Amino acid sequence: MFWDEAIETIKPADLKILQEKRLRETVSRCANVGFYQKKFKEAGLRPSDIQTIEDLQKLPFTRKTDLRDGYPFGFLAVPLKDIVRIHTTSGTTGKPTVVGYTAGDINTWADLIARNLTMVGLTKDDVFQNMVNYGMFTGGLGFHYGAEKAGLTAVPSGTGNTKRQIEMIHDFGVTAIHCTPSYGLHLAEAAAEMKMDLSSLRVGIFGAEPWSEKTRNELQEKLGVEAFDSYGMSELYGPGVAFECSEHNGLHIWHDSYLVEIIDPKTGENLGPGERGELVVTPLTKEAMPLLRYRTGDITMIMEDECPCGRGPKLARFTGRSDDMLVIRGINVFPSQIEHVLLSIPEVGNHYMVYVDRVNHMDEMTIDVEVSRENFHGELADLKNVQNKVIKSLRDVLELRTTVHLVEPGTLPRFEGKAKRVVDRRGDD
Repeated sequence: MFWDEAIETIKPADLKILQEKRLRETVSRCANVGFYQKKFKEAGLRPSDIQTIEDLQKLPFTRKTDLRDGYPFGFLAVPLKDIVRIHTTSGTTGKPTVVGYTAGDINTWADLIARNLTMVGLTKDDVFQNMVNYGMFTGGLGFHYGAEKAGLTAVPSGTGNTKRQIEMIHDFGVTAIHCTPSYGLHLAEAAAEMKMDLSSLRVGIFGAEPWSEKTRNELQEKLGVEAFDSYGMSELYGPGVAFECSEHNGLHIWHDSYLVEIIDPKTGENLGPGERGELVVTPLTKEAMPLLRYRTGDITMIMEDECPCGRGPKLARFTGRSDDMLVIRGINVFPSQIEHVLLSIPEVGNHYMVYVDRVNHMDEMTIDVEVSRENFHGELADLKNVQNKVIKSLRDVLELRTTVHLVEPGTLPRFEGKAKRVVDRRGDD
């Protein structure tokens, strides 16, 4: 049963028994994968050595580079004839990561999505428009199957054709949408220009890129929705790994399906609740492509306070990635830090681009940011004080000098999929 009440009622001792049973099954499946056979041998381990959650730390980490090295089917634990679907990761360089699914995997994944949708209050009375890519990206079919399992009326609109997306929301009485937060803001802008009423909307689910509380407030105000954060990645099925409840204070991860650790990204040492580090996940129910201690690269922490909703430990909202960190003149910069600063300044809008160049052997960062429509009166030259404010705010947070260009509203790219706001051109010279 996918309903999350079934998980809420499990006692901690019984949950641990279930987790350890599934961990042993996962390790046994991994023994069919050449990569893990080699890793076990190097570590002097046999699958039977892993019996408890405490034994987890004996196991090696798995990294994205390992999965790419196994392209295409090196990480499958079952014969290809048992694979009913293949997805690949998006937004990577070189060979993609290939993820296979058995029929059981597809069903389990749909269950996880259905749990999340019902957790945020969606029912059979809701019409759900899924505005993400239905190709190799997992967000499309993942949410679609979960929505159908939860009994929602699914509208598989995919990406693109914003005008038609808005017309469908209006004409079909859509009550819930799923898209990236940047596309949600673009949707709101386009609906306002079309003078189209989107008052049927009540829930917005946003994921695939980091977003801030200020962005949440804008999405809620402009679209009239309650905005929920969704987290997942293809290697862990796809979306559905962790999700906000109505408290909007951290994301619940389904502990019957995933074991989570937080580690120091540099040392690999485990960190305790309340300590921020890299999220490491061991999925417990994957059949086709089981993984052990997968380093996600995402920076978060296990929150110490219990959630009033009673669903158990949560992950804090993600603040960046350990592997998309920019090093500018010896200073570590996460793109999410830049977003946080810009979105805290009311005079600028939600759209920006970051360019990193090497000039005379020195790293230079340039940020183009749109002025908000409310503050643009025809002349950018009149906004020198705003430009200086942005520069100072960035310097205070990043401890780094940046070049800032203010641009007119509506001039920077809009993204229907995952926003690509950082262009690192240092490799071009």
